[in-house]
Amino acid sequence: MAPFTREVSHLSDAILCERAATGDSAAFQSLIRRYAPLMRAYAIRLTSSASDADDVLQETFIKAWEKIDTLQNPEKVKSWLMTLTSRKAIDLMRTRKLTVDLDSAANTAHPGINPEDNAITDSQIVHLSELLKTLPLEQQQVWVMREIGGSTYKEISETLKISEGTVRGRLARARAALVKGMEGWN
Repeated sequence: MAPFTREVSHLSDAILCERAATGDSAAFQSLIRRYAPLMRAYAIRLTSSASDADDVLQETFIKAWEKIDTLQNPEKVKSWLMTLTSRKAIDLMRTRKLTVDLDSAANTAHPGINPEDNAITDSQIVHLSELLKTLPLEQQQVWVMREIGGSTYKEISETLKISEGTVRGRLARARAALVKGMEGWN
């Protein structure tokens, strides 16, 4: 049996990463199978679109295969893959000028909420989505990563290559603008 064709799914992330860095495609595929569902869910949250998320993942997988040999700490491959996913989603938003589409959140029915309240909530979500489009891209990115993607300040800082203070400032400005835009709106 060739060394790169035997079963590898039971191996640790670090070993899989090290093997993938030497050209072992089975090890790389095992890593991707392990983390693709998480990466896809995160990409969907960032792009608000399954098809855009799939595009992001394809680009992420290509970049990961090309750069896996440069990964300094193989034990942190999961974090590295999630960072690549974030960066590719941001690249997509920049190139397509995508913004958060919160309509999918509006379609989620909440038990115990009457249709009139649901309609008001739906309108507010649409209004919030429109307001978000008016923010500068830098504020949109930080807001989406934090509020939709659930990223920490540190993760956002590392992904965007800005300080945590800058992240906090951009997020504060985005939140203030959104609150101001929503004031008095029912």
